[in-house]
Amino acid sequence: MAKDENYRRGVGIMLLNADKQVWVGKRIDNTDEAWQMPQGGIDPGEQPWETALRELEEETGIPQYLVERIADHPERLRYDLPEELRHKLWGGKWKGQEQDWFLCRFLGRQSDVNIATKHPEFDSWKWVPAHTLPDLIVPFKRDLYRRLIEHWDEYL
Repeated sequence: MAKDENYRRGVGIMLLNADKQVWVGKRIDNTDEAWQMPQGGIDPGEQPWETALRELEEETGIPQYLVERIADHPERLRYDLPEELRHKLWGGKWKGQEQDWFLCRFLGRQSDVNIATKHPEFDSWKWVPAHTLPDLIVPFKRDLYRRLIEHWDEYL
């Protein structure tokens, strides 16, 4: 995929439990019933995997030693923000995100998840079957989630 300066660089993690269910959180800032997997932007000088572990801990309280890296998606995936959101997010600088995605296994217990973090992004969380993800996410990210499910089908 060609580099495009109009996309914010980020990462995402599809985190599986022992039953091959995926972790999702319900965003605090969304009035709709929108659930998503952990994701976030890459800070200057940071590598994608390092970012993924940082974001996961910041959003879920899960420390990196409770995460096993299973697979990386071979390409960066993009989503475009709807026009009505572009001026509201990230200071209007980006038209969407271009993300590196990682498939990981959660090695901990339910009690190791703590969304009451320093800067909470979610007000609740749950484990769901992977095939339900596109129905839970905001519409503009559905194709990206479908691509992840299709690519990692053998693990799900």
